Amino acid sequence: MKTRLPKKQKGAAAIEFALVFVIFFTVLYGVLSYSLPLLLMQSFNNATAEAVRRSMAVDPAAANYGSVVETLAKSVLSEKLTWVPAALKDSLAPAASYNDATKILTASVSLPAEALNSIMPVLKLGSITVPDLPANLMAQSSVKLVNP
Repeated sequence: MKTRLPKKQKGAAAIEFALVFVIFFTVLYGVLSYSLPLLLMQSFNNATAEAVRRSMAVDPAAANYGSVVETLAKSVLSEKLTWVPAALKDSLAPAASYNDATKILTASVSLPAEALNSIMPVLKLGSITVPDLPANLMAQSSVKLVNP
């Protein structure tokens, strides 16, 4: 026995597939497009934390203590961010500063979100933008190195 759909139902599956595919594609694109910025933020947080952690090993009695600590923190930031895609490296801004008065070392990394647009397209669906990122992706860590 052969079953047949009524003539009114012939294109229903194609229309349902088209509607579901748009929703599925949007969700999939959202997951993929947010993965790189989240990976970058996690890497920035790790790099800044590692930079201040390693800088605590410098002897406070060393000559030019502030500049030694800053140089070490900057080299750790550079080492930890070597994996960043070449298209983003020029826009990446790692920094380290030591305040001698407060004895606080601050390491930070920032990246303008517009730099990501060069390697990753933005999907605009009316008023919805995917990925909708802040102006700057930034991570910062600080530590008080010596008691006053």
